[in-house]
Amino acid sequence: MSKIISVRAIPLSFKLPEDRQITVGIGTTTKRDAIIVRVETEDGVVGYGEAHPGRSPGAVCSLIDSTLAPAVVGMDAFDSTGIWDKLYKMQIASHGLGTGAALAISGIDMAVWDARGKLCNVPLYKLLGGSNKPIKAYAGGISMGFQPPESLAEEVMRYVARGYKAVKLRFGDTVAKDVARMRLVRQTVGEELEVLADINAAYDLEQVRRLVPAIEECRLGWLEEPFGCNNHGAYRSLKSIMGLVPIAAGENHYTRYAFAQLLEAGAVQIFQPDVSKTGGVTETMRIAALLSAWGYQIHPHSSATGLNHAACLHILAAVDNAGYFEACVSDYNPFRDMFGELPPIDANGNVRPPEGPGLGFEVDEDLFRKYPLIDGPGYVR
Repeated sequence: MSKIISVRAIPLSFKLPEDRQITVGIGTTTKRDAIIVRVETEDGVVGYGEAHPGRSPGAVCSLIDSTLAPAVVGMDAFDSTGIWDKLYKMQIASHGLGTGAALAISGIDMAVWDARGKLCNVPLYKLLGGSNKPIKAYAGGISMGFQPPESLAEEVMRYVARGYKAVKLRFGDTVAKDVARMRLVRQTVGEELEVLADINAAYDLEQVRRLVPAIEECRLGWLEEPFGCNNHGAYRSLKSIMGLVPIAAGENHYTRYAFAQLLEAGAVQIFQPDVSKTGGVTETMRIAALLSAWGYQIHPHSSATGLNHAACLHILAAVDNAGYFEACVSDYNPFRDMFGELPPIDANGNVRPPEGPGLGFEVDEDLFRKYPLIDGPGYVR
């Protein structure tokens, strides 16, 4: 047993220079936000997790510090299931599903698992029953946005040169521009590279319907989040016209209950829980088991910092239905790099989980002071 003696949320931000801003379906990035959750045990071990900021990092931090932290202090860091259940029943089950609560619980849970790994001096994937196996990766993150087709094709080829066998484009500009970019990328990379696409919920059903012929022509690997997360009717309608190209969703669905609804609706074939949103490591493992029972793989959506990227790799190394790891290839993301480098992609387009205890990072908290919270929106239209 190792009692938790403190839980604290640390909001971080950095401003993006204008020449590093990317435009995607939800707008143009102006800054990046992140929330680090710090959990300390009586043994002096500190675990770190990532809670997605949800466009309002101050609100999520306030929920963690004022409401959830007092409920966790005094509990055993090895009792991750008990901690998760207590927070869920206190904050979500009794008041309805709240996005902010799901984000907050995710960060606490990830930090608890990091602390457990450090207490046992083993990497997280071993605690979860996994092995250091190769995991296929695609080039993603906030990259490959709205730009001239030639420029996009050049960017894609840079990732191919680094070893990636799959990339994810961004749609949601206009149908004509999306089609032009998609066709040139496919023409440039040939048939071997898997090309994926994310609309970021920017289109309605008719706009997506107009994209379908080109999507099939270019043989996309999946079409991600064409609509908002709750628009199950549109997802079901789209399935009937998408042909063989699967529909992806899940980064904005919270807890196993929302994924059970997606499965029952039968409209989604690619499932993408975000560990920093959907309930942390504990809940993502449950979601993976649920998907496995239905014959589907899990393709986690990775978020702002290296902590979430590492958590995704550990989970994928521990489940029997591992899909893609989303590698953040943004050319400017200090949050990705501040904790240390993830294992590199190999010649086969694979990556492996870190070998250090817990998530695998030694954290220098002095770095946090370089990124004080910046109020305001992170995306503008």
